[in-house]
Amino acid sequence: MSNPKKKSKKKATRVFPFKGIVVLIAGFMVLIGVILGSSLFRSYPVQGEKQMLAIGDGDSYSSFIDRLAKENKVSFPVVLKLYQKIMIHDSMKAGVYEIHQGMSVREVMELVSNAENAQMNRILVIEGTTFKQLIEQLKKDDLVTKDVINLPQDQMLKALSIPFNHPEGLFAPDTYFFAKGESDKKILTDLYKRQMKALDTAWENRASGLPYKDKYEALIMASIVEKETSLDHELNQVSGVFVRRLQQGMRLQTDPTVIYGMGDRYKGNITRTDLRTPTPYNTYTNNGLPPTPIALPSQKAIEAAMHPDNSNNIYFVATGNGGHKFSASLDEHNRAVQEYLTVIRSKN
Repeated sequence: MSNPKKKSKKKATRVFPFKGIVVLIAGFMVLIGVILGSSLFRSYPVQGEKQMLAIGDGDSYSSFIDRLAKENKVSFPVVLKLYQKIMIHDSMKAGVYEIHQGMSVREVMELVSNAENAQMNRILVIEGTTFKQLIEQLKKDDLVTKDVINLPQDQMLKALSIPFNHPEGLFAPDTYFFAKGESDKKILTDLYKRQMKALDTAWENRASGLPYKDKYEALIMASIVEKETSLDHELNQVSGVFVRRLQQGMRLQTDPTVIYGMGDRYKGNITRTDLRTPTPYNTYTNNGLPPTPIALPSQKAIEAAMHPDNSNNIYFVATGNGGHKFSASLDEHNRAVQEYLTVIRSKN
């Protein structure tokens, strides 16, 4: 009787590890299911039956996933990032996408990897860029129908019913959403009307005593102000400097106008020879304003051109640490220039 008992005991020890492995595998599968259900297959949060999701130029899957995790809309963000690296291999495409109730996070991630899925096209026009850059951007956009941008400039302006001889500065920088396949004519017309509305409103509410013959000259000034500083709190100060220079008969002597006049000859630096070389836009050699704007100014820059500050400053120079130092006298300005040079040397 001793042998059967021993055999029975051996059977029991063999069955137990197998059952343990099954339990471990089952538990692992449940854990995987929970992780995937909380990340890839979790329903994307939608308010109502559907909503629009805007993806901007330069938006990344990583930041998109991090935002969802921060807002507690998904768990295990690392799983989503691994899935994107392994399965999607692509970047997010700018546009506006329609997200429906019940779509999973995985489906949304795949949706925004293809611009053809976009319901609307996102067009970003950055303040201070030029009309030439805007046209190049529209030419490269496959979601824009090309009707007028390949025409000669004068014919383009005529097709757009724009009563100006030069297009620079006439189009409002901002972020826009247009239907896929929208025509360049409709896009440019909308940007033009918006800029003219901003200009008209600012002109009606302008400060008194400004040295502009008309609102177009104010637009020219706005474009110069836009190019001289990227800091909103300096816009009125820069405007004040140039307005006082005009009022006192001084030349504007602003580098951005020289650069614009150089056109394709500009390679990133301007020399003393460039400053002395006459062009219609060289405000070192010419009095007054240049003949046209030199960029697409924002509404803030237009407002600043109409409302310069009330100081006595007629000079300014970069600080080397961001922003500018404004001065009312040449002696102050020269000291500020030396301070700037000292800062620059210390960084080299």
